[in-house]
Amino acid sequence: MTETELTQKKTDQKTEQTTDAGTGPRTGARTGAQAGTPSPTTGSPDWSGVRRGPLQPGEWVRLVDAKGRRHNICLEEGKSFHTNRGGLSHDEIIGRQEGFTITSSSGGEYLVFRPLLNEFVVSMPRGAAVVYPKDAAQIVAMADIFPGARVVEAGAGSGALTCSLLRAVGPSGHVSSFERREEFAEVAERNVDQFFGGRHPAWQLTVADLVEALPATVEPGSVDRVVLDMLAPWECIDAVAEALTAGGIVVAYVATTTQLGKVVETLRAHGEFTEPQPWETLVRDWHVEGLAVRPGHKMNGHTGFLVTARRMAPGNKAPVKKRRPAPGAYGVDYEGPRPVGLAPQAAQVADPQQD
Repeated sequence: MTETELTQKKTDQKTEQTTDAGTGPRTGARTGAQAGTPSPTTGSPDWSGVRRGPLQPGEWVRLVDAKGRRHNICLEEGKSFHTNRGGLSHDEIIGRQEGFTITSSSGGEYLVFRPLLNEFVVSMPRGAAVVYPKDAAQIVAMADIFPGARVVEAGAGSGALTCSLLRAVGPSGHVSSFERREEFAEVAERNVDQFFGGRHPAWQLTVADLVEALPATVEPGSVDRVVLDMLAPWECIDAVAEALTAGGIVVAYVATTTQLGKVVETLRAHGEFTEPQPWETLVRDWHVEGLAVRPGHKMNGHTGFLVTARRMAPGNKAPVKKRRPAPGAYGVDYEGPRPVGLAPQAAQVADPQQD
């Protein structure tokens, strides 16, 4: 078994153990008002998830050794953390300002910091796959998530994107997360509450199908942004269009080209969204050491595709795309959503290279 497979297996085991420790199934929605105020030792009054001051019991810290190996631990008085480089006493960490080096009993040195959001989401327990930081950053920026925004998210997954959305909208905004699967919702709930030190007052988590629950949850035209991180986002376009305000933005996050094509064509066929904009991001690190400046050997390649489109005012149609489709793009073999007024025979363009 490779190191990656072993790490994932351990993560899955932790997730199963945590899920089994839940308090039973929830019905309806859970909001910030039900959870009270942030913990005095871990919560931040601005609900940013950022802690300041000396490290306290109950806080999570990130230990990084000289080879870049990372360990996340929750500080407890009287406890110790052991690695192959010896043990570390939690009491030697508690009460100090983050950003120092601690030496284990066998001489191993570790940096000690509180985890950043991008570090937290890739190491937290998972139910569903997470939206990685590079994609979450693109969603927040390109969907223009702003303080005070009213955002709908489907589905909640493990809560990684939810943390970024809540930090962007702030306490004055509102994030309504919908998740079909109870076990995923429980994992997301624990992760989000852990990061913010309590239940964020702007968050509402509903265990339900978006298409069925959204019309009963929000008023038509009252949502600023909708983020669809789900298997079949094209099934929700009509419900999303009803909920979005004029000028609002829908963003879909999908993994495959098949999903990408279907959601783009469904948005086009709807007629009351602007031309969908699909893209992906690839992130490559660099090695910089004296005269040795070159691309690194590691790269965050394809994780998913993103698509954005803006809501037209109800009853108003977006201009029809003028560019001629590629030969055969909407031919008789194409079975997906079709742009308005485009018949199969009209879309079939002869290839001049064929006899």
